[in-house]
Amino acid sequence: MTDKKIVWAHSPAADELPEDVIFVDRLRCTGCWTCSLACMTGNKLADGKFFVKVRTLGSGEGIDRPAGVWPDLRMSWMPTYSQFCIKCKPRTEAGELPYCVAQCPNKALAYGADAVEKIEAARQRGARIYQLPAWEDSKEGVVYASPDRKII
Repeated sequence: MTDKKIVWAHSPAADELPEDVIFVDRLRCTGCWTCSLACMTGNKLADGKFFVKVRTLGSGEGIDRPAGVWPDLRMSWMPTYSQFCIKCKPRTEAGELPYCVAQCPNKALAYGADAVEKIEAARQRGARIYQLPAWEDSKEGVVYASPDRKII
């Protein structure tokens, strides 16, 4: 990878993904923060220091406030990885999953070759596959699938 931040204007092909790719399937994410807490605990970070934060996408009026009007309410969540995320390099070099992926109770996260397979499955269901833009200042190699399709 180059030092320059990559911004995909298209769905990335498998050969464009780094070996240490983390995939976030927003359709499966329930905003539980387990990924963030597993990272904080596993990496022995100080209280309140997070490499992964979970953003609520709703009305914008606060955490876990849905958008829309009853009965048509909408809300989703998006784990965001900071530049400080190390993707649990010591664990992955030992053949283990990063803490966030290993502890996700909804299997919304995947890593490495498994992530590439899940990206393709999400693409097949019609999800938009993307990476956060450079201005988000997030970790490279984290790929998202939009939650705008039903689970099949």
